[in-house]
Amino acid sequence: MERAPWSAAGVDSFMRDGLRFDVRDTPVAGAPGTAPAAVLLHGFPQDASAYDAVAPRLAAVGVRTLVPDQRGYSPGARPRGRRAYVVTELVADVLALLDAAGLERAHVVGHDWGGSVAWAFAARHPGRTASVTVLSTPHPAAMAAALRRGDQARRSSYMLWFQVPRLPELTMLRRDAAGLRRSLRRAGLEDGAADRYADRLLEPGALTSALAWYRAIPFSRGSGGGRIRVPTTYVTGRRDPFFSRDAVAATPRYVAAPFTHVELDADHWLPEHRPDDVAAAVLAHVR
Repeated sequence: MERAPWSAAGVDSFMRDGLRFDVRDTPVAGAPGTAPAAVLLHGFPQDASAYDAVAPRLAAVGVRTLVPDQRGYSPGARPRGRRAYVVTELVADVLALLDAAGLERAHVVGHDWGGSVAWAFAARHPGRTASVTVLSTPHPAAMAAALRRGDQARRSSYMLWFQVPRLPELTMLRRDAAGLRRSLRRAGLEDGAADRYADRLLEPGALTSALAWYRAIPFSRGSGGGRIRVPTTYVTGRRDPFFSRDAVAATPRYVAAPFTHVELDADHWLPEHRPDDVAAAVLAHVR
């Protein structure tokens, strides 16, 4: 795919293999061709709105932000089958976004599953990655090692439940999705975010597509665990219930570049709850 020239109007979507991805592009004033750019990748069960408080903070100091609704979340990008959600496909989506936006390189930011994509993208495409800032999610190799010891297996037990066909969807959507909304609130999200994300997952095929990221794990083994050779910041929450301290502590072993670990007194939802800290971590690379 040829990279498009930068447009002052930005991009509101891009295409790849017949799939249409929605994008929130926040251009900045001044010389558009020289403005640094950041791609912000959400996780489960979020969408691009997870970064609604982060993107304006970056744009205010001259950083163009592109926030896609990723595969399975964009209404026009919900292919069927687990294999459509392997890590190599998710990484290729980000590469297509950079090409569509006319970007040679970008600062890549990812939270939760978006963090896994960010790690894999930086490992596979260091020439297209100005820096990587990962929120919450350990490096895939560190995560795999931690699953074999300590309490990471317990923390990740829900992933096994998500592997079961159809039953998780039926359970989470019982009684007109009231259970889904409650589960998101119990996970620490405020009512507004929980309702917003639940509404997205209630769209036709959305929840099954979002769960397909987990169901594709058996086909993605080894595809996202390469060593990182670009400047890296890893931001974690001390009260994150999903990732063990073993997985967090092992992550620097897989980074062969300048590395910073920022530990916050925070929970899992860093883009929503700690936007100032997230923006600061990205800007440290930009500056």
